[in-house]
Order: sequence, then C-alpha cells, then structure tokens
Amino acid sequence: MEFWHFSECAYPDLPDPETYDSVRVTLPNGVIDPERAAGLWDRYIREWQVADECGLNVMVNEHHSTATCMNPAAPVVAGVLARVTEKARILILGNPVANRPDPVRIAEEMALVDLLSHGRLEVGFVRGVQYEVSATNSKPVRMSERMWEAIELITRAWSTHDGPFNWEGEFFHHRQVNIWPRPYQQPSPPVWVTAVNPASIPRIADHGYRVGTFLSGFEGTRKLFQAYRDHCAQTDERRPGDERFGYAALVYTGKTDEEGIEGARKLLWYLNSNKVPNQFTYPPGYMPYPVRAAGLRAQRNPASGAPAASPIPDLTSMSVQDLIDRGLLFAGSAKSVTAQIERFYNHVGGFGHLLVMGQAGHLGHEETVRGIRRFAEDVVPALDRVTDRVAV
Repeated sequence: MEFWHFSECAYPDLPDPETYDSVRVTLPNGVIDPERAAGLWDRYIREWQVADECGLNVMVNEHHSTATCMNPAAPVVAGVLARVTEKARILILGNPVANRPDPVRIAEEMALVDLLSHGRLEVGFVRGVQYEVSATNSKPVRMSERMWEAIELITRAWSTHDGPFNWEGEFFHHRQVNIWPRPYQQPSPPVWVTAVNPASIPRIADHGYRVGTFLSGFEGTRKLFQAYRDHCAQTDERRPGDERFGYAALVYTGKTDEEGIEGARKLLWYLNSNKVPNQFTYPPGYMPYPVRAAGLRAQRNPASGAPAASPIPDLTSMSVQDLIDRGLLFAGSAKSVTAQIERFYNHVGGFGHLLVMGQAGHLGHEETVRGIRRFAEDVVPALDRVTDRVAV
C-alpha cells in the first residue's frame, strides 16, 4: 500500500457560526488576516516536507471561495512541492475540469509540474463539488460529460508529439493543440478519477485509471471497488490490482489511544465547520432528482438513514467512535489505527492507496507532525506485513 499525506489547508479562525450563513461561497474574505494565512501556508508546506522525509507521498486538492480550503490553485502548490520535496509522489486530486474553461491550459500546467518534479506527479480529475457551481459560475448540468471530454482532450495533448491537432468537441474548441513542454513521464503521468457512485465506474475502468473515493465508508467503498472489479471481469479485462484503488479518510495516530482520539476530535473541524445552505448544496441539475430529494429528506430527519447527496452534512452529528465504526476515521494508537485500516482493507477487497487526511482545523503544527511521524514509523511497517505493496 502507498500512503499520501493530505491537508485541505484550511483557514480555521472563523467568527461565531451564528454570524454567517455559509462557510462557502458567501463568507467575506475580510475574515482572513493575510499575515496569519501566510503563516499557515508556511506550516502546511513544512508538514508535506515532513511527510516526504518520513517516506510518505503527498496529496493536494483545490477548492474555491471557502475557508475550509485555502488552495484555489492546486497546480501552483504542486509546483512548490515539486521543488521542496525529494522523493514523494505528488498527487493532485483533483483538477475540477468541469469548472474550468480551458483543458489545454490544465494539460500545460500538469506537464510543467511533472517536469519540475522529475516525473513524480500523479494527475487526478474531479467533476467539482456542488458548492462551487456558484463560486465558479459554471453550469450544474452535464458536468460529467464536460469532465470526460476535458480528460480526453488533456490526455491526447500529453501524448501527441507530431505537431498540432484540432479539437472540435461538444464543450471545447481548439484550433491548434500542441503543448510545450510535454510531460516528463511518458506516455503520461498516472491518471486518477474520483467517484461516489458505482454508475461512474465503467468509464474509469475502461481507461484503466485509478479510482479515488473520499469518506465513503465500509459499504460505499466496497460497492465502488467491486463495481470496478466486476466491470473488468465482464469485459474480459485482467483483474485490476490494488494499485487501481484509493481511499481517503481522516487519520490521526497518537502514542496512546487517548492521544489519538483527542487528535481526531480536532480533525472533525473539517466536518463540523461545513455550514452550507441548501441553495449551494443542491443546485438544480447537479445531481439526479431522486438523489437530491433523498438528501433533503435526510437533512430533515438525520436518523432516517436516507442517503445524503454529500457525505459531509450527514456526518456532523456522529461521534468519533461512530466515524471509526463506519470506516470514515482511523484514530487511536498505532496498534489501533493499524487494526482499523486492516479491517477496512479486508472488507473492501483490498486497495493500494490510503489518502491520509492528517491535518484539519485547529490541529496544531506540532500535533500534526507527531501524527505524521507516528503513522509513518509505526503504522506503515505494520500494514506492509498485511497488505500488498503497489506500483506507483
């Protein structure tokens, strides 16, 4: 298994939640102290360096108009990490290509980061979360179709080396595509695509891309990964290896169970701070209407068990133990965290990448570094004995 340290790089110093309607889209950026934000970025970059020094890989993402993530430009941060880390693979998960108007620019950005890192980049593509439809002025309908056309254009731009080609698609139009430079890795960096629904899996599997999923828990993750394996069997493809599957969870490893649980409670800021009204959570056309209706019902009756359209609002009332029991959080001593991850690994049929969200909210720098080091020194060797090493 490969392990990736991940932080959303939040700005956690927020006013009383009763004084604002939404942490996303409309929270005024006057809340931000620029000096404080710069200091936070110093520490977040240092924490990725610690992960690299400990033998872990690093992961970044991007979001827009939200205090939960101060990274609106993942390629910029990945470029920084390409120069301040030495061995870690660098995963962007991901590029919200359905929200960006120019896929060719994304192809260029990724090629440049791959060169700066001497071939350590892994490129993830995401549709883009529903909260950012307003923030990016994008269309909430047919976002998946836009995403897949963008991915096809980007991967073709990476692999075409004999001069310009013309692209006349449904969503994107380019007269001459001929990116300079081209990627360091040939024919391209490894590609990831995120999924929350088994219906999204066949297209990912057909391309042989890696699938990543976030906070989908025991059953949701097993269904996604099994859908991938089943599709490969139905199309006479070789059974996919564990390297095709990645899972992201909140993780904190302490010296004792008590210390690990206390660190985990601070990570839950990521869930509990996500105050977002319905107009941003459920933009018309973003999701199928039955799913949207089920999510609204679950908001009115959280105990009903109805599926939520986004996992985050449905998790805010859960305790640390509830989250551990559902496979959304791995926390405690190294022995406990190892056992929790091993149980999850066996339940979902194996996976090759654990995306470790080991920093969030008010978890301080020293606490974060201790958690990274304990995980790398005590959990990783134990998991290497019970899981397969995967190719990166």
